[in-house]
Amino acid sequence: MKSILNISLLIVILLLTSCNDFLDVNTDPNNPTEVAPNLVLPVGQNYTAQLIQNDRRVNSLGNMMMYNWSQSDGFSWYSDEFKYLVTSSFYRDIFNDAYTQPLKQYHVLEQLTSEYDYYKAIAKIMKAYHYQILVDLYGDIPYTEALLRKENATPVYDDAKTVYEDLIVQLTAAIELIDKAENQVAPGADDITFGGDMDMWKQFANTIKLRILVRQSTMAGRDAYIKEQINAIIAEGSGFITEDVGVNPGFLQEEDKQNPIWQAYGSEVSGSPTMNNQATCATDYVITYLTNTNDPRIDFIYEEPEDGHLGVPQGLLDYDTPVVDAFEPKKVSNIGPGILKSYDQSAIIFSLAESYFNQSEAALKGLMPGSAKDFYQQGIEASFAYLGATGAPAYYNQVKDLVSYDASTNKLQAIITQKWIALNGITAEQSWFDYSRTGYPAGLPISLLASTTNRPVRLFYTSDEISSNGANVPSQPNAFTEKIFWGK
Repeated sequence: MKSILNISLLIVILLLTSCNDFLDVNTDPNNPTEVAPNLVLPVGQNYTAQLIQNDRRVNSLGNMMMYNWSQSDGFSWYSDEFKYLVTSSFYRDIFNDAYTQPLKQYHVLEQLTSEYDYYKAIAKIMKAYHYQILVDLYGDIPYTEALLRKENATPVYDDAKTVYEDLIVQLTAAIELIDKAENQVAPGADDITFGGDMDMWKQFANTIKLRILVRQSTMAGRDAYIKEQINAIIAEGSGFITEDVGVNPGFLQEEDKQNPIWQAYGSEVSGSPTMNNQATCATDYVITYLTNTNDPRIDFIYEEPEDGHLGVPQGLLDYDTPVVDAFEPKKVSNIGPGILKSYDQSAIIFSLAESYFNQSEAALKGLMPGSAKDFYQQGIEASFAYLGATGAPAYYNQVKDLVSYDASTNKLQAIITQKWIALNGITAEQSWFDYSRTGYPAGLPISLLASTTNRPVRLFYTSDEISSNGANVPSQPNAFTEKIFWGK
């Protein structure tokens, strides 16, 4: 079996006759033919949305690791997650799909000739987006030799920190490509993220840069490097994103063409709730936390049952204690209407709230100018706005620790805790990475079925890679103690 990194580089969609046809992502990937960049780009972007938001992919993993989601009575849905059963098969599709689907498409775009520099720049930005997530999940990854197909069927694994630093270089190069481009073939409706707005792509590149830099901000000896790079972002002048970054090709109420999180956790095309919808609910801890802080977002992050909000401890086995049938799907707080909006909602890949919280942390640490408090409050406001909740100022002006910025004795803890709430159900993997590097939010429980005293800090390399590229795959690290370089 060939390495999963080296399956043919281009998804072929010969019969594209409308703007929605690239939603047919089951087209055979092993029969490439020449296609135009405006057909490759939306396929790659749609794959990005699927990788982040589909069932058992990046966001769902984050929600399980961060004790956001649990399981209703009558289901045996998340036993591996509750046991923290990190093996070479656990969530292996994240690694496999990243290389064989979105990264493959973006790599094709990056090889285009100079009249397609806008497409090449988008490809660089999206590759950096995906490679950072892969580093944050696995550490060392195939990078410099990845995606070369038969030119190199067994790519080496590159040092995680070295990859991180090169991602900054690539994002800078992407912005320069956009700025210097002349007489270009410009993306338009085929860009299902920003509609061909290259200024927004530059803002997104800067926003990814800041995520990469802030993730390293708890490391000793990195301040000078981080400040230098943030100063370069400021000098470039485009700023950061001003809205949630989503992918939307025009999702349809048809099989395999709905928004991925809606299709996985919302409703079937028929309108019936999916099995995931019935099986997945809030934990007791998160319901208690949101209730005790008078957080109006509780009714948007989680659906309120008739008898009031109710969460389930992760790993609970005796569902009839203390009340028989208390934890049936209709009685517990399932995923809420602020997360599951409709079949045609945009698939979020980077939230505006996270961008503000990253700026808040950077400002708090003196790594960039601006008010950490202002960024913090803007992050909360962006979270409320996305969910459809109201009353953000009344919420964050409460004299409560980890709610009011001024009332919080540990400002970093407040920032990370509020980011955890804001990313719940949306891009929760980012909160898992934050927890691994900071330990916040403090007091987060672990599953009742855990055999360890804490949650995992990384994933294992996949069985597919071990079988096809075993000579290069690093030794499996301890998934509970061997942190990614930025957390050591």
